[in-house]
Amino acid sequence: MTSSTALPRLATPQPVRHPSPMVKAQRLAHLIFERPDLEEAARFLTDFGLTISHQDADTLYLRAADPTPYCYRVHRAAQARFLGFGLEVRSEEDLERLTQVPGASSIEKIQHPGGGRQVRLIDPSGFVVEAIHGQSPCDPLPHRPALALNFDEKQPRINDTQRPPIAPPEVLKLGHVVIEVADYQATCAWYTQHLGFIPSDVQVLPDGSPIVTFMRLDRGDTPADHHTLAIAQGFMATYSHSAYELVDADAVGMGQRVLQERSWKHAWGIGRHILGSQIFDYWQDPWGDKHEHYCDGDVFTASHPTGVHFVSPEAMAQWGQRMPRSFTKPKLSPSNLLALLRNLRRSPDLTLHKLKALMRLFG
Repeated sequence: MTSSTALPRLATPQPVRHPSPMVKAQRLAHLIFERPDLEEAARFLTDFGLTISHQDADTLYLRAADPTPYCYRVHRAAQARFLGFGLEVRSEEDLERLTQVPGASSIEKIQHPGGGRQVRLIDPSGFVVEAIHGQSPCDPLPHRPALALNFDEKQPRINDTQRPPIAPPEVLKLGHVVIEVADYQATCAWYTQHLGFIPSDVQVLPDGSPIVTFMRLDRGDTPADHHTLAIAQGFMATYSHSAYELVDADAVGMGQRVLQERSWKHAWGIGRHILGSQIFDYWQDPWGDKHEHYCDGDVFTASHPTGVHFVSPEAMAQWGQRMPRSFTKPKLSPSNLLALLRNLRRSPDLTLHKLKALMRLFG
C-alpha cells in the first residue's frame, strides 16, 4: 500500500522531513553496547562475520570490510545494555552547530580507534548519539565478489561452478539500527530536525496512527540506503535489532548454515522484506539481541517521496517464513512492566488503544 492509497483521517500527523535540518548526517558509524562477557560477545560476533579490530581489558571493537576502524563497540559492564550509536557528520562546523542541541556536550577529542572529534547527544528516548567528524579511515578488508548468476537468457558462468567457502560471511558494512520508543513522535522529529533524516516509509495502524518510520540519510543526489535508522512505537525505549550488509544471497545462506552449526539461536528468515526489499536473516546474540544479515536493499536519493502503508504481519516479507510471534514479543521483566505503566501515564504517543492494536497484530 503506497502513499497514494486512501488512509483514514489522522488524529496525529505522519513523521515528515524537516525543511531546514541543523545538519545532515552522512553515515552510520558504529553501535555501542555494554556486556558482562566480552569473550562471549566476540565469539558470537566473529561467527556472525565481524572482525575484531582492537581490544583492551574493558572494551572490544569489531569492524566490517569497509574502511572504518570499527562499527561495533562493546564495553564491559555488569548488565547487558544497548547504549546508542555513532553518526558521521560532514564538518567541524556541523559539530559546532550540534553543541547547541539541548543536552549536547562540547566538542570532544575521540579516544577510540580512528580518532577524530565528536559531540555527544542524548535523543528524547535516552539513546546516546555520538556525532563524529575527522575519523581516520583504515585499509578495507578483502572479501569475495558477488557470485555470477546464470539465468535463462544470460549465462555468464560457462564451464564453471559455484563453491562459496563454508565460513562466517564477510560483513561489508553496518547497515542500519532499529529502536523502539515510547515517545515516538518526539523521537522521530528530533532525528529529522537535528540530523536531517528523511522518512522513506511510514507504517500505520488501521486508524491511521503511525507506529514505524524507516528513515534514510539525506545525501542529496547520492543514493542512500532505504533506512539507516528505523523507529518503532513501543512501550519503552529499547533496542530492536541492527543489520549488516553481505555481498549476496549466498552469503546470507552461508551465514545461516554457519550460525546454525555453531548453535546460535535463530530469530527469523530467510526471506525478502517488502519495505526496503532486503533479503534477510535474523539471529540472536547471547543476550537475546537480534542481528540481521541482509543483501540487495533499496537505495533512494533525497528526492524520493515518503510512502505510507498499513502495518500487518503479512506486510513484513514478500516471501519466506512468516514473521514468528517471538520476533516481536517484549521482555516483560518487573522493571519493564513498571516502565510500561509509567509510560502509559506519561507519554502522549502510548495509549491503551494503540497498545491493544499492536497486541492484536503482533501479540
